[in-house]
Amino acid sequence: MRFVDCDFGGVDLSELDLAGCVFDQCLVRQTKLNAAKLEASRWTGCRGAFAGFGGASLTDAAFRSCDLNNASFHGALMSSARFSSCKLTGCDLSEVRTLGTIFEETLLVAAKLPSFSFRKMVLDRVDFSQADLHKADFRHAVFKGCSLHEADTADARFEGADLRGAALGGLQLLDTARFRGATISRGQADALLAAFGLKIG
Repeated sequence: MRFVDCDFGGVDLSELDLAGCVFDQCLVRQTKLNAAKLEASRWTGCRGAFAGFGGASLTDAAFRSCDLNNASFHGALMSSARFSSCKLTGCDLSEVRTLGTIFEETLLVAAKLPSFSFRKMVLDRVDFSQADLHKADFRHAVFKGCSLHEADTADARFEGADLRGAALGGLQLLDTARFRGATISRGQADALLAAFGLKIG
């Protein structure tokens, strides 16, 4: 089933079976899709501020060029889901069950991602500025053109991560064990040392 330029604003679609459906240029602002079956669904150019995907099954779902600011994915199943060129500013992705989720060229500014696993992911142009990333798992992740500026990374793990492609402004490295084996550039090292008031002789 394909929906093109449809207005679902404020509609309650919770628990419906919409697996494999295509949503093209649709409005889903404040739409309730809680616990809906959305496996392998396709979303292109959709706008869905404050949409509710809580507990939905989004396995193999793909979102492209969508603006879903402040949407809630709390507790959703997102295995192998993909977000490309999306705006997820302020989204709630807490307690999401994920394996192999892909984010590329996506804004996650001020998003809630506590305990989210990015382990071994390649993160391409993802903006985590001011995001809640406490206890997130970035072990062996590769950052390309990303930002962690002023993100909350308390107790997050970065062992073995390649951080050379990430803006680290405001990142706290006080617990060095969480960064064991991680790679940073010389410029990043200089900036981090400068933040401690140290100079390289």
